[in-house]
Amino acid sequence: MLRVANLSVPLSDHAEQDALNEALRRLRLKPKAVRGYQVSKKSVDARDKGDVHFVFALDLDLKLDEEALLKKCKPGTASLVKPTLPLAPAKAKERAARPVVIGLGPCGLFAALYLARAGLKPICLERGESVDRRAKTVEAFFICGTLNTDSNVQFGEGGAGAFSDGKLTTGIKDPRCRQVLLTLVEHGAPDCILYQAHPHVGTDKLPHVVASIRREIISLGGEVHFGARVTGFDIHLNHIRAVLYKENGIAHEQPASQVILAVGHSARDTFQALYQAGVDMQQKPFSVGVRIEHPQKMINRAQYGKFAESNLLSAAEYHINCRLPNGRGVYSFCMCPGGQVIAAASQEGGVCTNGMSTFARDGENANAALLVDVRTEDFPDEHPLSGLILQREWEQKAFRAGGSNYHAPVQRVEDFLCDRASTRLGDVTPTYRPGVTPCDLRAVLPAFAAEGLKQGLPLLEKQLHGICHPDAVMTGVEARSSSPVRIPRSPAYEANILGLYPAGEGAGYAGGIMSAAVDGLRVAEALCKNEDI
Repeated sequence: MLRVANLSVPLSDHAEQDALNEALRRLRLKPKAVRGYQVSKKSVDARDKGDVHFVFALDLDLKLDEEALLKKCKPGTASLVKPTLPLAPAKAKERAARPVVIGLGPCGLFAALYLARAGLKPICLERGESVDRRAKTVEAFFICGTLNTDSNVQFGEGGAGAFSDGKLTTGIKDPRCRQVLLTLVEHGAPDCILYQAHPHVGTDKLPHVVASIRREIISLGGEVHFGARVTGFDIHLNHIRAVLYKENGIAHEQPASQVILAVGHSARDTFQALYQAGVDMQQKPFSVGVRIEHPQKMINRAQYGKFAESNLLSAAEYHINCRLPNGRGVYSFCMCPGGQVIAAASQEGGVCTNGMSTFARDGENANAALLVDVRTEDFPDEHPLSGLILQREWEQKAFRAGGSNYHAPVQRVEDFLCDRASTRLGDVTPTYRPGVTPCDLRAVLPAFAAEGLKQGLPLLEKQLHGICHPDAVMTGVEARSSSPVRIPRSPAYEANILGLYPAGEGAGYAGGIMSAAVDGLRVAEALCKNEDI
C-alpha cells in the first residue's frame, strides 16, 4: 500500500473524500486506479484559529505497481507501508511451572494475553475486583466515601486506566503500539482509535474491552484470581521460587520460576514486600500538583477560535508546559476533555485525584493535572522508597484539609494567585465526588510546588488563554502521575532476582495505558525467550 500523508482539507462532512481526491491529485491517478483505501491518521490543525483544517494520512491499495509509481513521484509524496500483523506470538516452550502475572492493569493484561496466546497458560493475581464489580465499588466510594483499600480507582482489573479517559497517546515509537490498538479493537474498542491522532477509548467503553481480553486469557487456559493480594516472595539462591498471596483472606503459596511484576504505581505494600525480599530498587523523580478545571466551552474557544461551535470537532484538548527560572518544569498531564475529576485514593486517610472522561467527552468541564517536577533531592532521605513517603504525606494533608471524609480541598485560581484561601466557589462547579472543601492549597502542597504553580500559571496563560480564569477550580492533590520508584532490570528484562520481571508504570518503565501495554508485551516476549529455571 502507498501512504499519502499531510492531506490538509477544510472542515466538512465530506472531508475524507476531499482528502482522497487530494491524494489522487498528488499521485496523478484517476479514482479507478484505487482498489481501496483506509484512513491511517486523522488530526486537527488549529494553529490558525481562523482556518482550522483536518489533516489526513491515507493508505491506498492500488491496482498498479506501487513501487514503480513511487519511483516516479517527487520525494516525500508517498511511502510504501506494510500492514501491521496482529498479536500472534509463536508457541513457547512449555515450562515446569506456569508463569505468574501480578496485576491486571494494561501492562499485566497485555503480558498475560501474550503468554496465553503463546500457550503458557499464565496465572494472574489481581488484588482488586473484576472490572464490573469494581465499577460498583468505585461508584459507592464516589457517593458516600466508603473506601475499599484493595479495590478502587487504583487497584482492580484494568488498573487505574480503566477509570480514566482511556487515552492511548504515547511518545514511544514502537511497532507494538499498533498491535495494542488492533487488539483493543478486536475486543470491542471503537475502530477510530486506529487512526485518531489522539486516540481514546473512554471510561464507559474500556471496561467492556478489558473484560473481553480477560475472557480470552481464560479461554486459552489461563487463570485469573481476583481478591488476590500479594504478601511476599519465596526467593532461594537469588531465584524466585514462589509468590505468597492472600485470596479473599486465605493464604496461598503459588510455585513460580517466572513472575511478571505489573503492580502499577500505587501498590506501596507490594513495593515494601519486594524491598524486604532483596529486590534492587532506585529512587525516581516524579511530579506533584493539582487537577485544574475549566468550562469545556472556554477551552474550545481558546483552541478552535471561530470554529469552537462546529459539530465536526470533538471537545478540544491541550498540552502546555513551561520551565521556571529554578529549572523546574510545570506542565499539564492527562488532560480530560468534557470529563470529571475523580477520587483516586487507595489508602485510608489520604486524598488524591485523577481525571476521567467518557468516550463522548460531553461533560461541562475540562480538567487536567497541573504538575511540578519532584526531584530526588526533594526526597527526605536516600531510602529507595522514600518517594512513597512523600506521596503519602501530601495525600494525608489533603485528607485533613478536605475535612477527613475524602472530600477534596479546592481553591479558585484567582485566590491561589493572590495568596488567599478560598471561602466560596464561582462559576466553575467542581466535578469531584464525594464533595469538596474550599481552602488554601498551600496547606496541602510542598512549598516548591505551590510556588512553582504560582509562577507557572501566568506563563501558561500565554500558551492557552483562559488557563488563569479567576473561577477555574484547582483540586488537590495529584501525586501519582508516575511511580517514584524504578526497579532496575537486565537486558533480559529480569530484576536482580532471577525470574522476576519488573514491568510497566510501577517498575518505572511506562507512563500511560499505551506505554504500559507495550512494556507488558516486551517483557512477555523476553520471558518466552528465556529458559525456565
